[in-house]
Amino acid sequence: MATDRYTSPLSERYASREMQEIFSQDRKFKTWRKLWIALAETEHELGLPVTQEQIDELKAHADDINYDVAREREKLVRHDVMSHVYAYGVQCPKAKGIIHLGATSCYVGDNTDLILMRDALRLVRGKVLNVIAALADFAEAQKDQPVLAFTHFQPAQPTTLGKRATLWIQELLLDLEDLDHVMNGLKLLGSKGTTGTQASFLELFGGDHAKCRALDRKIAEKMGFDGVYPVSGQTYSRKVDTRVLQVLAGIAQSAHKFSNDIRLLQHLKEVEEPFEKNQIGSSAMAYKRNPMRSERMASLADYVMSDVMNPMLVASTQWFERTLDDSANKRLSVPEGFLATDGILDLYLNVASGLVVYPKVIEKHMMAELPFMATENIMMDAAARGGDRQELHEKIRTYSMEAGRRVKEEGADNDLLARIAADPAFGVTREELEEKLRPSLYVGRAPEQTAEFLAEVVRPLLEENADVLGQKAEISV
Repeated sequence: MATDRYTSPLSERYASREMQEIFSQDRKFKTWRKLWIALAETEHELGLPVTQEQIDELKAHADDINYDVAREREKLVRHDVMSHVYAYGVQCPKAKGIIHLGATSCYVGDNTDLILMRDALRLVRGKVLNVIAALADFAEAQKDQPVLAFTHFQPAQPTTLGKRATLWIQELLLDLEDLDHVMNGLKLLGSKGTTGTQASFLELFGGDHAKCRALDRKIAEKMGFDGVYPVSGQTYSRKVDTRVLQVLAGIAQSAHKFSNDIRLLQHLKEVEEPFEKNQIGSSAMAYKRNPMRSERMASLADYVMSDVMNPMLVASTQWFERTLDDSANKRLSVPEGFLATDGILDLYLNVASGLVVYPKVIEKHMMAELPFMATENIMMDAAARGGDRQELHEKIRTYSMEAGRRVKEEGADNDLLARIAADPAFGVTREELEEKLRPSLYVGRAPEQTAEFLAEVVRPLLEENADVLGQKAEISV
């Protein structure tokens, strides 16, 4: 690791090896050469004077990129694509004259960007599915565990821990729908020429429009795409980058929400993220167990959500058929958006796979609030035995306010049940009231909703994608 110059934390600390490889120099320039081979093959197939011998020579040097030659050439000509055309030609003297024939820089630059985004989305998709699988297992295990639910972070009607996990899953399912829509809609730019008119290719093919169209179609097929964007300027619409990063930002939103919930639950000591044996929570306070992975998720998610503004600005300010003020921005915003999202999902999988639950703490918090929540049932039972509902309602309101005041101002235990049991208007003993305080009586259909959601929605999806499941998340720091 270089210590005398800046290195990106995304590659040094957060992103996986797999995602880094997708956006590596090797993958980029090898893809350029694959595109030049596809172009040469297609031109040969369509009757241009490109020989099989030349194509074979190109294939022989598809992966052994002579970077030194390309770098020295770029110092001279200040053009990265033409530098690599030159370097490829040095290795392939027979094919030198037909490399990049009829194409513009965007033929390799833009088509490669689209290919890499497709490959990166596939990697992201697999990781999202693995997170969903981990959360599904957690939801299954905790579907019957009553927990205090919150609205406005104030105690509200109970739910179960498994049902809460289904809310995290549901958001990722929405992200997966968006991801599949965008990924399956990606097309190749193809060979569109300087302003998107294919004029250079029309000239090469002697005015044959059908061959110009076939050129696009055949290259797309060779690169694994269903087709090309039917019209473009020199570049594909930069709105494509916006759509892709909006998918990443959506995943970041979901991960951030999850991380917030885990951090709050860890504060309550009800659920904790994994904590390693030798992990240090605080440099000053040795007892602390900080939710650092969830905090890191939130931090990276902030970056990804803000990063989506970059392609939006680029797309909105492109002039006519193309300007080059997109280039430097794209080199940063798209790869780093993917690298950061990759880091988020590795953290998400690591945390979701190792959540620690503390039922006794959950029960303690539940029982401190449940008497207030049980009052409606207590009141209705007393009214059914002949009590005056309005009178009972006022008594419960008064007792609840006083019990709440003592809890908040004096730090006393909740004595609401004792007050109710002591009032003959309710006609109920303390033991009978205690029987009504089983948390499972107040969770509604939460266990059933969780089981139905997993069985009808989540498990079928995971079965359809079993080939990408089973990943483990390695966190480097």
